[in-house]
Amino acid sequence: MAQHDFHIVHRIRQQIARLGDSPALRHQVNGEWQDISWNNFGEKIQQLALALLNQGLAVQDKVGIFANNMPRWTVADFASLYNRCVTVPIYPTNTAQQTAYILQDSNVKVLFVGEQAQLNTAVAIAEQCPNLERIVVLTDDVELPQHPLVCHYADFLKTASAEHQPELDMRLDNLVMDDLLTLIYTSGTTGTPKGVMLDYANVASQIIAHDERLALDEGDTSLCFLPLSHVFERAWTFYVLHRGVINCYLSDTNKLKEALVNVKPNYMSAVPRVYEKIYSGVHEKVSRAPFQRKVIFTWAVNMGARMSLARQQGREPSWLLKKSYNLADKMVLSKLRAVLGGNIKCMPCGGAKLDAGIGRFFHAIGINVKLGYGMTETTATVSCWDDRCYNPDSIGMPMPGAEVKIGKDNEILVRGPMVMRGYYNMPEETANNFTDDGFLKTGDAGYIDEQGNLFITDRIKELMKTSGGKYIAPQVIEGAIGKDHLIEQIAVIADTRKFVSALIVPCFETLEEHARELNIKYQDRMELVKHSQIVELIEKRVIELQKDLARFEQVKKFTLLPKSFSMDKGELTPTQKLRRKVIQDRYHKEIEHMYEESHKKAQQKDD
Repeated sequence: MAQHDFHIVHRIRQQIARLGDSPALRHQVNGEWQDISWNNFGEKIQQLALALLNQGLAVQDKVGIFANNMPRWTVADFASLYNRCVTVPIYPTNTAQQTAYILQDSNVKVLFVGEQAQLNTAVAIAEQCPNLERIVVLTDDVELPQHPLVCHYADFLKTASAEHQPELDMRLDNLVMDDLLTLIYTSGTTGTPKGVMLDYANVASQIIAHDERLALDEGDTSLCFLPLSHVFERAWTFYVLHRGVINCYLSDTNKLKEALVNVKPNYMSAVPRVYEKIYSGVHEKVSRAPFQRKVIFTWAVNMGARMSLARQQGREPSWLLKKSYNLADKMVLSKLRAVLGGNIKCMPCGGAKLDAGIGRFFHAIGINVKLGYGMTETTATVSCWDDRCYNPDSIGMPMPGAEVKIGKDNEILVRGPMVMRGYYNMPEETANNFTDDGFLKTGDAGYIDEQGNLFITDRIKELMKTSGGKYIAPQVIEGAIGKDHLIEQIAVIADTRKFVSALIVPCFETLEEHARELNIKYQDRMELVKHSQIVELIEKRVIELQKDLARFEQVKKFTLLPKSFSMDKGELTPTQKLRRKVIQDRYHKEIEHMYEESHKKAQQKDD
């Protein structure tokens, strides 16, 4: 097929015509999982596209989607694309200020909102957005305020008219690859959000590259639980539909465990935190098991690791290994896979670096985790683990069509058809983010080994420099300590400081269990995190976890916090990255106390 055939709207229309009554989407209705056929999916897109035309939308006008994952999210997306409009996704957790900025900057004319929280935000900022003509509520049971712009989804659909069909047909006949498909605003850990301009050629190049690197089986299922407002899940959804895989929508991420067991998906995109939690949960249970069970678990995972290595190297495992592996699989490994539903064929992982040991563990138990690296600016994937020759310490090999090289300050540079057109309304920012020969500056430092594996060493913009002149990569330290089952979140402090310290949020579910075992009495979490036995327990773990780090990188002091970092308080981006400046400002007292305490001890020593 020519690249034009991979225009995502062409592909969806081909699938509707070809797959007809086969299921396209799956979602929960009153707790039961129900299917939406390809024909029904197509009818929903068609009707909504006509309603949007009735609203008077021109080619390349902007349509916003401010909602949690649901089939109507994707219907609204494609209805916009059928009209050659530009979809602007907005994280459902965004604040009113962040949402208003995106709506104003992109000139969104129609905004789809999901639930009450998003509707309330949209109504509160509507007056600040003069171009906004309509707010359409996607969820049926939301109570509507008396507001001239607001209407229910069902009422908006009633405005669809057959008289607009010729115009819609004409737009569908004139689809072009260089139309803007979407504007995705990067949340950023600092500064103003930037609207990344992605076109149909960007998405088509990723579909073609993924077909070369991995092939999904038609009729399989994929669990869609990462926010569709993020490039990772959205691009993956496009690919899933292109392959004829059933996309299963989970709107409440707190119900992921149950969804995995009920849906039993074959594929699921996830961030490293999901794997870290499963890994630490398994090892926490094993640590409490009788000695014999621990031995069996260790042996079984070791057999799985040896079998995984044999497959990776393309060699026939020995008779003894086959027999041992089959027994290990029956006794232990299959039960571990059952936590993820038991049917996983492949799990793309992105958004941050996955600890190599955790990656090896999942491959050992038979879960094909494919760690990838990418950005919104590269339409997601730049590199990913290859099935046969991946290095778990790397972030994989460059995708077909992606040119990757190492530039000044060891910065990873990327060029290729998946790279964005630029930042919307920001020509200077765009120019600053590209080299003279057209490579995108990723902001990540790294290297490429002789086998072609790409490695990240640190984030250039986030490097910290101690007062002693040593450079610290906080992600490396946070990755080493954060994988422990007792630790939920960690923020490293080091910039202009004498030594490295950290703010640590414990995993309270596990910690409270430890407290019960140790018979520790406490009134609230603040009292618990200050208890000397708890501090000592975490301190032992921190010392053990960072023994492979250089001395100057090691956390010398830490403070346990009684509450998690959250998006609501602006401490995390919607993709769960730390907003370090906000955290440092908010916990200024706690941070200063760690260094003052150390200074006092040093003085006492001198005296």
